[in-house]
Amino acid sequence: MRLLVQQAQKGDRQAFEKLVTMYQDRVYALSYRMAGNPDDAQDLAQEAFIRAYSSLASFRQDADFGTWIHRITVNTWINMQRKNKRATVVSLDEPMHTSDGEVQRELAATSEGPEEFVERRETSDRIRQALLELKPEHRAVIVLREMQGYSYEEVAEMLDCTLGTVKSRINRARNALKEKLLSLAPSTGMGLTHKKSKSTRQGGEGI
Repeated sequence: MRLLVQQAQKGDRQAFEKLVTMYQDRVYALSYRMAGNPDDAQDLAQEAFIRAYSSLASFRQDADFGTWIHRITVNTWINMQRKNKRATVVSLDEPMHTSDGEVQRELAATSEGPEEFVERRETSDRIRQALLELKPEHRAVIVLREMQGYSYEEVAEMLDCTLGTVKSRINRARNALKEKLLSLAPSTGMGLTHKKSKSTRQGGEGI
């Protein structure tokens, strides 16, 4: 990995293309969670790699390349949101597009009955919808911490802010997410019980 980065920094385009191949799925997964729809996610991932290529000379390899490219992806998305200030609308029934084709956004199969499955999927969809309605900074910390599994310190480094700021944003983001969930399901009194998530840095499901 270090050798590939060094070669890319010296202008070896094939070395950088190999890095793209190694990280494109994880970058796309992160982009999809931030952008909320396939088209914007594809644009975000592409822009993130373009910016990474342009900034290769500044990468000193004091951090993991994956962490570095994730930081670029998140900051690129936040900057886009600040410029556009447009709400992103996404169909919860729309399949997720990956390099392996379309993947339906369904819960994993379990031994539960049809009613339990429907209830869990509706809950999952409400959480996803609520997440999309959060402020960019709040969605960023929730995705990085709860869905990508980064530590508070790593999130602070990625977003270039203090540890205290990250903890404050996460606390506010969780409260905002809880309020969104309540507004989406007022008749059920649905709340959000926070559970510490496992690391899903390979692009697996979190929330």
